[in-house]
Amino acid sequence: MEEISYEQLNKMPKSSYILVDIRDEALTTYGMIPGAVNICEKDLDGANGLELLPPDKKVIFYCEVGHKSRLIDEKLSKFSGRDCYSLAEGYIGYVRACMATEDLKKEKRKKAEESIQKKFHKRLFSPFAKACKTYQLISENDHIAVCISGGKDSVLMAKLFQEIQRHRQMNFRLTFLVMNPGYNEENLQLIKSNASALGIPITVFESTIFDAVDTVEKNPCYLCARMRRGHLYNKAKELGCNKIALGHHYDDVIETILMGMLHGAQIQTMMPKLHSTNYEGMELIRPLYLVRERYMCMERL
Repeated sequence: MEEISYEQLNKMPKSSYILVDIRDEALTTYGMIPGAVNICEKDLDGANGLELLPPDKKVIFYCEVGHKSRLIDEKLSKFSGRDCYSLAEGYIGYVRACMATEDLKKEKRKKAEESIQKKFHKRLFSPFAKACKTYQLISENDHIAVCISGGKDSVLMAKLFQEIQRHRQMNFRLTFLVMNPGYNEENLQLIKSNASALGIPITVFESTIFDAVDTVEKNPCYLCARMRRGHLYNKAKELGCNKIALGHHYDDVIETILMGMLHGAQIQTMMPKLHSTNYEGMELIRPLYLVRERYMCMERL
């Protein structure tokens, strides 16, 4: 199928085309291109397919990164007369294009910071600050490596750290650390784009963890988690940090207790602060310890 770039799309009259998002509901929940309609890939040739779309408009399909939308010709056999295209780089390409303008970056950053300061102050910032104070997670002259995976938990943690640093009640430094364990390029670029838009100056370093655990059959997730932790400690120490901050929240703590009781017949949990036994002078802290996940999911910042 012929591709069209997002830049070309912007030059076309909006009345001349219709955008069709072929991703499933789990992905569209996180966002769609404005004005698009959602028809899952499996439904394209069914009763809820293209026959419901205006016949006089170009149909431009997009998926997450542009691969699936290029290969859906075989699903369009009975719509061979339609003028159809695939949006190059898909939804991620759209997000990247939007984040490229400084005005949009400033607007997104401002919205996120105002949400923390006003709308979600009581539910997000207050328990974050309470955990930091109660468990003494931040000390004078700390250099904290804020570990970011790209998910909602760690990105929110980064913005909360920026907010508490803005209050200037204590002097400490922050390094926003992103480890690339073997992400595909599209996912890595999306993490970078989101961080840039939110005003989070990330430091990215490479590892080969995904390759190392790819052939492991028993407990690959456990091994991956242990290796990631070790790489983060190493890089943080190399950068002169004395603490690493992870984005585990209140619900993670409760789930860990229940899993230990049900699967291991023991009571164990995550602690808000741990002194490393393998990396002298290093501590692990969990400043989202008192933050409930449901408040993190109520509305995207």
